[in-house]
Amino acid sequence: MSVFHTRPALRWLVPTGTALAIIGGGAAVGTFASAAEPSLPERSAAQLLVDLQTARLDGLSGTVIKRADLGLPSLPGIGGQGSAELTSLISGTHTLRVWHAGPDKTRLALLGTLGETDVIRNGSDVWVWDSQQNEARHSTLGVGGGAVPKGRPDHLPSTPQEAAEQALAAIDPSTEVSVGRSATIAGRDAYELVLEPRDETSLVDQIKIAIDAGEHVPLRFQIIPQGTRTPAFEIAFTQVDFERPDPAQFAFNPPPGTKVTEEPLTADKPATSPASLERPTVVGTGWTSVLVAKVPQLAAVADADAQGGQADLVRSILGGLPKVSGDWGSGRLLKGKVFTALATDDGRVLIGAVTPERLYEVAQGNR
Repeated sequence: MSVFHTRPALRWLVPTGTALAIIGGGAAVGTFASAAEPSLPERSAAQLLVDLQTARLDGLSGTVIKRADLGLPSLPGIGGQGSAELTSLISGTHTLRVWHAGPDKTRLALLGTLGETDVIRNGSDVWVWDSQQNEARHSTLGVGGGAVPKGRPDHLPSTPQEAAEQALAAIDPSTEVSVGRSATIAGRDAYELVLEPRDETSLVDQIKIAIDAGEHVPLRFQIIPQGTRTPAFEIAFTQVDFERPDPAQFAFNPPPGTKVTEEPLTADKPATSPASLERPTVVGTGWTSVLVAKVPQLAAVADADAQGGQADLVRSILGGLPKVSGDWGSGRLLKGKVFTALATDDGRVLIGAVTPERLYEVAQGNR
């Protein structure tokens, strides 16, 4: 169980649940600048994990910078305003402002050049506001809180806490845990916890988590690919304040002229899907596990007779990827710096933080 589940204070900003940390692409990423390495009392990896478990976070506000460069290729068929916005969210550099004043008072603002998108929870009220479109969506949580609907601007981790939660939840015997170099992040001294896969089949070399020396809260999270020291994904505070924010930060009143849509919560209901889609399975454990999903629609799209906007778009995207084949069959391969995805011609999708050879091995055994 993740230490964040045993200490809810560390899960202070998860308005929409979490997703894979290893997603992204785009412009080159440099490491966040930090001051000279501070001199801190020695602490073991086990002690740092205990620090995370015992951390108590009553309030926080700050600025977070997120950068990604997973080496994804440019795919044809991706165009238009909506898709361009989606592409930008999983690449390059983004600035977010965050506020936390308890489990029922959280706010995240994704800042853009033309506006911002906010996700605000204030008690039972949840707002998602797009300033550029001047639109807001409102939901009301039932008794006991319940799940917050999906509405965050993107589904990547929004804070070092979220990213660290996903990484720490995966610690098992396949992971070597050690202490790295101390650092100064957002003007605060921090220890560094380092997670390394023991299996060289993984494309991930290290995951580094900088932990505040006083508050024991993650201040920076980095994913380092094999063969380089430059992070492929990095999220860090550039400014942080551990004082409880003013309640006014969580009170949202739609500006005049805002289009407001009331959305009933459906997050607690069982997810439904077409009968033709099977539940994905996970093959293997630890860093070299592979997610396998059967998507018959992909095989249908490969049929030259399949026409229509969606079929044409999928065919265009797949057509921009290199062809691969083997004893497992044939398909298209998407390879980034810390993950690989395989779409087979018979309607399977395989993805993992592994080499293509590992995907081919799994594809051969899961026809």
